[in-house]
Amino acid sequence: MRRPSPSLLAFACATAFAGQAAAATLDHTELTLYRSDDSSLFSADNNGSVSSGYAVAREPRALDLKSGMQDVSLSGLPQFLDTEGLSLSIDGGAKVISQRLILGQGQDAIAGSLVGKDISVLGPDGKPMISGTLISANNGLLIKGPQGTALIRNYAGILGNGDMTPGSVLQVRVQSERAGKADAVLSYPTSGLGWRASYIGTLQPGGSCKMRFESRASIANRSGRDWNGLKLTLIAGEPNLSKPSAPRAYMMAKAAPAAMASIDAMPEQATLADYHSYTLPGSIDLPDGSVTQSPLYATRTIDCEQTALYESGNRGWHPPQPYISPDLMSDGGNVISTVQIKAFDSLPAGFLRVLTADRSGTPQVIGEGRINDTAKGQDATITLGQAFDLTAKRERTAFKVDQAARTMDESFKIDLSNAGDSARTITVREHPSRWREWAVTSSSVKPSKQSPDTLDFRVEVPAHGKAALEYSVRYQWAADIKPQ
Repeated sequence: MRRPSPSLLAFACATAFAGQAAAATLDHTELTLYRSDDSSLFSADNNGSVSSGYAVAREPRALDLKSGMQDVSLSGLPQFLDTEGLSLSIDGGAKVISQRLILGQGQDAIAGSLVGKDISVLGPDGKPMISGTLISANNGLLIKGPQGTALIRNYAGILGNGDMTPGSVLQVRVQSERAGKADAVLSYPTSGLGWRASYIGTLQPGGSCKMRFESRASIANRSGRDWNGLKLTLIAGEPNLSKPSAPRAYMMAKAAPAAMASIDAMPEQATLADYHSYTLPGSIDLPDGSVTQSPLYATRTIDCEQTALYESGNRGWHPPQPYISPDLMSDGGNVISTVQIKAFDSLPAGFLRVLTADRSGTPQVIGEGRINDTAKGQDATITLGQAFDLTAKRERTAFKVDQAARTMDESFKIDLSNAGDSARTITVREHPSRWREWAVTSSSVKPSKQSPDTLDFRVEVPAHGKAALEYSVRYQWAADIKPQ
């Protein structure tokens, strides 16, 4: 299992252990999910449990206590829980003295869920063999019956009066001031669960770039158990979870009826330290082996900007000394299509699929890319793909070094072609990278944007036509700097 960093464990365990001081009054399970980009959680071709993702659960438990010291068994725990992160708080003056987690492993894993309950054991011939209270299911069945305690290793089956659920069992020693029913809250971190944002942007017809923007939370459960009737909170941000980014697989699961009862209800958003939280409305069911989608924000139409981009050079890189060798040459390759949006609110990291209507009006996917965590008002840009009808060719037309004057001049020509039926604007993005001090000395098209490491030119290319951009830059350096 890939574990979160120590700082995340401290954060998550603080959340889990908060229930120790509070009264145990939960009437439903509360589950807090952290974002995960592990593709195995969301992949439709993975049929088993997955030990990725991170979640913190707080679930109500009803205990039947005796007065004094006693041992209590709590079964049905997830397969991938954090063995050192469990906490039990009990109402009514009861105190937890110690606890032990019996891991659900091997052929006796399901039998372990019946520890503390009365069972009947069937022998190899299928006939009743012994009845009594199951004390342990580790390496055989330890049963306390009317005639004493027996260890059974060779048996065919078990009949029990409790739910047989796979998973680990928590054995707790409790000191209670009185006998009777007691409410408790069991808190623990676990994996096999995770979420990420899923966005769909449909480009609208017209001369300007408009996008119908849908935002959803994709919630994966590969924990090996069902989670029903949840109060679910999603955490957006990166609390030191070093998960690999990957996925491109999508899977839809049937949402819980309670979650779908109010289609206009949206998650309640709040801040949590340096992160954001989204508490989903209503009650949520997460069946094992499912990916459930729930709205994050109401669907809306937003402004966007599409760009056909030809880029060369390395943004943000400069050599330690002026590079005067003529062999530094880069070709930007293909013209790519990008789309940029401005975040109308905090957008958690996820994937944006962009669609546009074809001639028959059917929406078709034209690209997909990742959006990182984006604060409100910030820009998010994704690459849609290679522009089919647009091509570019870049060549150096002049290069001169004057070491006495401590200058270097370089010129380029970029030839652009458009085989499409409509005129296009191509953004040519150049990164002068021979030295950090430079200036444009001439250009056939005025730069539309300029920064210390970037030059943008917007070049109009007619339908079935060509256009060219020519520009020159001059580098210069101080007397105490030696070029290479």
